[in-house]
Amino acid sequence: MEIFGVDIGGSGIKGAPVDLDRGDLARERHKVLTPQPATPQGVAGCVAEVVGHFDWSGPIGITFPGVVTDGVTRTAANVDKGWIDTDAAALLGERVGGPVTILNDADAAGIAEMTFGAGRGRKGTVIMLTLGTGIGSAIFVDGRLVPNTELGHLELHGHEAEKRASTKAREDEDLSWQHWAHRVQKYLLHVEMLFSPELFIIGGGVSRKAEKFLPLIEKVRAEIVPAELQNNAGIVGAAMAAAGK
Repeated sequence: MEIFGVDIGGSGIKGAPVDLDRGDLARERHKVLTPQPATPQGVAGCVAEVVGHFDWSGPIGITFPGVVTDGVTRTAANVDKGWIDTDAAALLGERVGGPVTILNDADAAGIAEMTFGAGRGRKGTVIMLTLGTGIGSAIFVDGRLVPNTELGHLELHGHEAEKRASTKAREDEDLSWQHWAHRVQKYLLHVEMLFSPELFIIGGGVSRKAEKFLPLIEKVRAEIVPAELQNNAGIVGAAMAAAGK
């Protein structure tokens, strides 16, 4: 069974048909740059471009980098503030010409990892963290999602955590892997103090380079592993949501 998934990020918008039996992309994904400013109309046009690239018709799952409730986007940390309280499901559905399901981007990635990836079969508390333009989070307790947690906005040493420990922060400040890993370690210790997870899954594009920074993280009691689906997890999870899985 194939369903289309789209992952809206702060820097790129990517999508592809997903084979839900395998939990993997059915075709090579297509990516476009996120418009700046990332207004609702601008992003909707890019989503339509990605979907149109595959001449897709049928249900579509779409992730959004913020809180989403009943298809309405409630926050907009790394996109234009015009998204706040926008009926994203109606807007995007109109632009792509079909039914859409909208959910938080990290929640989508977590759903995919818990079903097909590093969290498969894991019980207890599992936290997925996506490190990219910001920091997204998804918390699972015995496999059940606690939606819209947005732990990247926790305050850490007087700063919003994602302003210090995201991939964007590493790139903007030209940090060494060791320096950045130290910041990520502080963040993980803070999250661990609050939630005592058994497992951290680290996702986002930087998960492809896990060997450069995960071995440098110490003192965290929980197991820490890279996402197995890497940066495709959001696309897969979005398609799963659209299929009602």
